[in-house]
Amino acid sequence: MRLSTVILPVRRWSEGGREMWRRAEELGFHAAYTYDHLSWRVPFRDGPWFGAVPTLTAAAAATSRLRLGTMVTSPNFRHPVPLAKELITLDDISDGRVTLGIGAGGSGFDATALGRHPWTRRERADRFAEFVPLLDRLLTEDEVTVEGTYYAAHEARGLPGCVQRPRLPFTVAATGPRGLRLAARHGQSWLTTGDRAANETGTPADSLAALARQTEALEKACADTGRAPHTLGRTLLTGFTPDRPLESLDAFVDFAGRLATLGFDELVLHWPLPGTRFEADTSVFERVATEAPAQLG
Repeated sequence: MRLSTVILPVRRWSEGGREMWRRAEELGFHAAYTYDHLSWRVPFRDGPWFGAVPTLTAAAAATSRLRLGTMVTSPNFRHPVPLAKELITLDDISDGRVTLGIGAGGSGFDATALGRHPWTRRERADRFAEFVPLLDRLLTEDEVTVEGTYYAAHEARGLPGCVQRPRLPFTVAATGPRGLRLAARHGQSWLTTGDRAANETGTPADSLAALARQTEALEKACADTGRAPHTLGRTLLTGFTPDRPLESLDAFVDFAGRLATLGFDELVLHWPLPGTRFEADTSVFERVATEAPAQLG
């Protein structure tokens, strides 16, 4: 079981931002991610919020071992061609420490920031189904020309390519059949936050049962695409299920153990932020980071 963290980009680099990324490396986290949004939900909507790729570039310079990534990038305001160039550059600067978390996006602030109406769920899924394979090609081929329904590339160069070969890994966020098949075809890991209904009104037992159903659907998608399920990692972004894993070290170990039985091999914890849903005792958070891995085996 790998433990990672997600650091929301809400602090100026000179006012605590740099220190959080360095501390994440000191605590031994496998990876530190940041949200790739233009802005996010209340209470973050009207406060400071910085860009993901520049933040990760700075984090790459401030650390040496920690993996870095987005959680998650979406087509809501990204195009595969310039995104691929930014990712190749970031992978180079970090010496091959980047993971791309990628998802279809939602109907929140990112969906309207460019002055358009938000896409429907079907429209987001259609774009995502084209976005992921094209980005895969742009990160693995020297030159790509393609004319799709939503995205096009004309002699788009990918030189010199990623440091990681054949490209940096994708962690694909998905819960529906189409997205799960994309994860099976293109992902090195699959990402979920759990089931929305169970998260909002269910118990921890309800949430675990819903996650079990999601993993069963993932295994079916792997079978449909000829992918061996054990070759696809399973990542849970915590903080949205009804569990309270950061109440204590023992609570976290119990929580992680239940998820391990479903095949999850990476848990991502939000860096504590006072006054938000991600508020937590920093001392417990740090004990989890440093002591839980040994207990989880």
